[in-house]
Amino acid sequence: MKVAIVVDWLTVYSGAERVVEQILQLYPDADLFSLVDFLEEDQRAFLNGKQATTSFIQRMPMARKRYRHYLPLMPLAIEQFDLSSYDLVISSSHAVAKGVLTGPDQLHICYIHSPVRYAWDLQHQYLLESGLSRGLKNWIARWSLHYIRNFDARSSLGVNVFIANSEFIARRVQKCYRRPAEVVYPPVNIQDFSLQSNKQEFYVAASRMVPYKRMDMIAEAFRHMPGRQLVIIGDGPDIHKVRAKAAGAPNITVTGFLPFAQMKRYMQDARAFVFAAEEDFGITPVEAMACGTPVIAYGKGGALETVIDGRTGLFFPQQNVESLIQAVERFETTGHAISPESCREQAEHFSVELFRERFSRTVAAAIQEFNPHPSFTPTGV
Repeated sequence: MKVAIVVDWLTVYSGAERVVEQILQLYPDADLFSLVDFLEEDQRAFLNGKQATTSFIQRMPMARKRYRHYLPLMPLAIEQFDLSSYDLVISSSHAVAKGVLTGPDQLHICYIHSPVRYAWDLQHQYLLESGLSRGLKNWIARWSLHYIRNFDARSSLGVNVFIANSEFIARRVQKCYRRPAEVVYPPVNIQDFSLQSNKQEFYVAASRMVPYKRMDMIAEAFRHMPGRQLVIIGDGPDIHKVRAKAAGAPNITVTGFLPFAQMKRYMQDARAFVFAAEEDFGITPVEAMACGTPVIAYGKGGALETVIDGRTGLFFPQQNVESLIQAVERFETTGHAISPESCREQAEHFSVELFRERFSRTVAAAIQEFNPHPSFTPTGV
């Protein structure tokens, strides 16, 4: 069976790329397609030597740094890939990858990280946080997102089977596309993290510094708790906002980017991991639990499926400073009841091995049900 794997873009090794890494392990002979491939050489190991077939956006001016600015062209670009010779197409999509063109005798399975969130329910938040809430740029952005939203809905019709990365995203798929989705949680390399029972008296937050992660809110909350130590790890466009919130607060340390070994050490030593984003799934809370570290999380999105309130962490109900402060103070009172062993046990439900097993089983079932002609068999699955 000839297999094609299609992704939105290859620029960093992050959450979506970890999924692609495991799919490539399951289908080592598959061909890889991506709108752009700007991965640095030291980040390419997960592709096992594969080179992606790329689109015309790869050659556009300043595409390496500003490929996202070509979003209005991405629907056209993804449709230019000729996949007519493939039996099975697997797309890993959070933008337009699922929009590849396939025929009636081709099975298209989409592992969906989310419908294009900034074109659907998060549009208004995106426009506000991007400084596009007024003027001519606002109307250009709104028109572009309207176009992307229509494409996103239309292209969902070409997918035979959706696999969502969480129940939260399965509900979003149902809302946006009126389609059901199987749930297979993404792989977390929990074997890279070891359980540590002895904790120190500081909290940690680690993330890329972008608006929806709300790292500046975490910093502001701890400014109001001078007796609670906080270490913030990460880099990104919003780091200046985070540093501004932490300025003059001796209990807050902003490290910027750290190598994996150092970040892991902080996660192992921390009293608790603080997570304020509304994520589709959220890998870092699971990594923290793999270290035996409880998680204080915003109680919405994927965190509700990974963190167990009172057993592996605590939730705060509102995405604001006051709600987070109350959760931290509650953790100071009740957190001793949360054992590192319980956290580790929960993290093991999201291992790489379980992802491969569940993903393979879902694909095999889809092939068995689809089977448009006798030569189409689940060989190699």
